[in-house]
Amino acid sequence: MFFELHSGGERAVLVQISLDGGMGDPDLGEFIELVRSAGGDPVTVIRGSRKMPQAKYFIGKGKLDEVKAAVEQEQAELVVFNHALSPSQERNLEAFLKCRVIARTGLILDIFAQRARTHEGKLQVELAQLKHISTRLIRGWTHLERQKGGIGLRGPGETQLETDRRLLRHRMSAIEARLDKVRQQRAQNRRARQRAEVPLVSLVGYTNAGKSTLFNRLSESQVYAADQLFATLDPTLARIDVDGLGGLIIADTVGFIADLPHTLVEAFRATLEETLSASLLLHVIDVAADDRDMIKSEVESVLSDIGAGDIPQLIVFNKIDLLEREPKTIRNAAGEIEAVSVSAMQGLGFDQLREAIRERLAGSLFRGVIVLGAEHGKLRSELYAMGAIETECWNDDGANELTISLPDSDWQRLKNQFMPTNHRDG
Repeated sequence: MFFELHSGGERAVLVQISLDGGMGDPDLGEFIELVRSAGGDPVTVIRGSRKMPQAKYFIGKGKLDEVKAAVEQEQAELVVFNHALSPSQERNLEAFLKCRVIARTGLILDIFAQRARTHEGKLQVELAQLKHISTRLIRGWTHLERQKGGIGLRGPGETQLETDRRLLRHRMSAIEARLDKVRQQRAQNRRARQRAEVPLVSLVGYTNAGKSTLFNRLSESQVYAADQLFATLDPTLARIDVDGLGGLIIADTVGFIADLPHTLVEAFRATLEETLSASLLLHVIDVAADDRDMIKSEVESVLSDIGAGDIPQLIVFNKIDLLEREPKTIRNAAGEIEAVSVSAMQGLGFDQLREAIRERLAGSLFRGVIVLGAEHGKLRSELYAMGAIETECWNDDGANELTISLPDSDWQRLKNQFMPTNHRDG
């Protein structure tokens, strides 16, 4: 990683200011959990209100003195603002408070840096960090605003700061080139799946909604899952079988959050492309969350921003065990399944979830009885592999009678490929 992370466990003073009457204020509980997820120790929260941010320090002089007193009293090493700060505001605050100051974007970047596990994930985080830091390079580097000089350092007049900016640009270009190769590989894999007509189902939702636990239940995988924000950064794909559909690919993706930094959305474009190519989105929602309606709208806003707003969605209300509810399927006025309630932790409601996935992906479903002769063994084998056979019996003449259920498009493809001599609808 290009930037060295702090060791964690720092005592932190948190600052959240209600702006313009409190409309659209970020959630304080989520803010505290973000700081803890980064390894910080929130010791106190300073709250206040302003009509608009103050240009120099973001907060007013009185609130600034209150924050300084809290830093000294709590012996805090860090002040975290649940807002976006300009580079000059961060610099002015650090000079006044005599400690490190970071804003919400820097906090989320730090968490992402800790969570990234794959080479691709680390590249994406580093790119986001570099883009963020490049606008703040002046911080703490003012002593470098001079031309290089001295033995071995005499150059063509470029300042040290300009040199560092140029090196950052070169590093960002190198990372983007490597991520372009990742995108090309993903695109190639997607084309292969599309040629094989394998549907992709992508899990999306707010961070800590339980996507990875749900993924593990569906795919019998062991993806890292924890009750913490941004436990998953790296996309994970697995193949699962659904009766009547056969095989499909399910993708676990990074969780969204309110005010997700634009630099992160850009850097994680390669990951989010798995969402863009999905046939169906499973929008996982923590049903026990107090602000689940706000959370739902935040996720839909991000999906719209990345161009995935028109992809069909199936809502999955997770964590029903926390409310002691039973699994259920919810249909709209047209009779289409629009939501399923489950408990990924306890494995409740997964039969209903698989049936909902099958129904939403099947579209026009063929269900009928076909009679196959001995020459159609390959077709019978293919139908079994797809999980499309419901019942099977053998007639006196040796013919094989099958009751099948599968998407009509798949049935037409199999008929054209294997040319069964006889079938009748059930």
